[in-house]
Amino acid sequence: MKPREKQNSDFDSTSCLAMFGSLELKQEIQEVVKTMIERLRTLDQTSNGRFLAVDLRVDILEKKICKRSESIRRKTCYSAQEVADFLKKMGFAGNTTIYLTQTWWHESLKFFKEMFPNTYTKDDLIPTEKKGHFFGPENVMLERALDFSICSQGDAFVPAITGLFYGDVIGKRIVLGRTQTLVPSSPSPDHLSTYVVKKSHLAYSCYC
Repeated sequence: MKPREKQNSDFDSTSCLAMFGSLELKQEIQEVVKTMIERLRTLDQTSNGRFLAVDLRVDILEKKICKRSESIRRKTCYSAQEVADFLKKMGFAGNTTIYLTQTWWHESLKFFKEMFPNTYTKDDLIPTEKKGHFFGPENVMLERALDFSICSQGDAFVPAITGLFYGDVIGKRIVLGRTQTLVPSSPSPDHLSTYVVKKSHLAYSCYC
């Protein structure tokens, strides 16, 4: 290996380790995440302890950046109905246990709930005594920390919104060996994330 190539390899590995080291959660948050995941795995006895995590937030979907644009060939955001239709297309059963990153229930999710009744938000799962600590405009980062950890540990992950959060989650999922990440806009026949298909995520440089 040439010295320059070795230097670049060391830089990539160091960057990757620094990235994932910064994503470790505090013990208090880990305990809340554990409680929420345990509920997801036990709420429906027919799910065999499995659940699907979907990054779908109404506030983001309503922003202009998520509207279809002629200048963008592939969509970067999908509505609740589009995601529900996608999940049906991919063969997910109606009794699938689903975690949405939405904080509270929203009327625009009615169609989704009708198709997948076992769908839950943070408000449904977080212990009542912890809600004041995690909910509110000043606690957005704490909410995202919960979302990150739960989406990383789901048996499958579907991002309705592709962006930095999606990149962080799939990186952690690669580290954990949970590579089943389905992306509606992915060009692959089975809609697997191109990060996994092409092994192009930074996580592969130091963990795989």
